[in-house]
Amino acid sequence: MLTGKYERLKNILQDCGSVLVAFSGGTDSALLLAVAVKELGDQVLAVTAVSPTSTHLEIQEAKELAKGLGVKHLVVDSREMQLLEFTENTPQKCYHCKFLRFSQLKEIALQEDVPWLLDGSNVDDLGDFRPGMRAVQELGIRSPLQEVGFTKSEIRELSRQLALPTWNKPSSPCLATRIPYGQKITEEKLRRVEAAEEYLKKQGFTPLRVRHYQQEARLEIAKEQFSYLLSRLEEVSSRLKELGFTAVTLDLSGFRSGSMNEILSELDKRS
Repeated sequence: MLTGKYERLKNILQDCGSVLVAFSGGTDSALLLAVAVKELGDQVLAVTAVSPTSTHLEIQEAKELAKGLGVKHLVVDSREMQLLEFTENTPQKCYHCKFLRFSQLKEIALQEDVPWLLDGSNVDDLGDFRPGMRAVQELGIRSPLQEVGFTKSEIRELSRQLALPTWNKPSSPCLATRIPYGQKITEEKLRRVEAAEEYLKKQGFTPLRVRHYQQEARLEIAKEQFSYLLSRLEEVSSRLKELGFTAVTLDLSGFRSGSMNEILSELDKRS
């Protein structure tokens, strides 16, 4: 099954002829970019859109991987922090962000005379609340991994077979997802979350999310690591308070992706 999907992916890319890949540096877009380069060579342009919602490590890793693949790579500043629809942190913020980012990428594709703009969405993305997918559809962006039916686990397995360093890279949504809906997104909060997560990862906590509730850091870690956290509670609490949090709490439900969406009603998702 995996071999068949891989062959269909290669056929889609060959038919495109020349492509611009929206490249975040994550597992999905890294596989798409690597296969595109393999099939199309110098007819591939990788573009990474960055903003305060990106971590410095993610940006650096994207640059290094693109260099390793030998692909032309542009890093452009996105401007979602200038959008009230984004910084006010409504349930539709990802739609506004994606629409802005992909509009920028479409302009670059037009300037570079590249006919196809591709993103790394997969079929698992269809099962979660992802308003950004609407922007992808409205702007006519192609998602080849989704078209051929790749799941996240299959993407990781094919990436492993192709010896891509991102095959087991943890998922890392943008930092804005750490701030609860309705609470303003600011660069100060984003940098605080980045510093807190960087510190905790160095202490061995993975997977991990630091949710920024007002001035409280609410930690989501694997339940298997609860006892480890309790053994270092004073040290962890002290460090996070140094970063500007006034309280540090533990989410007893443990780590789970998309936990911020749990409070949304169907009306919220449509509005």
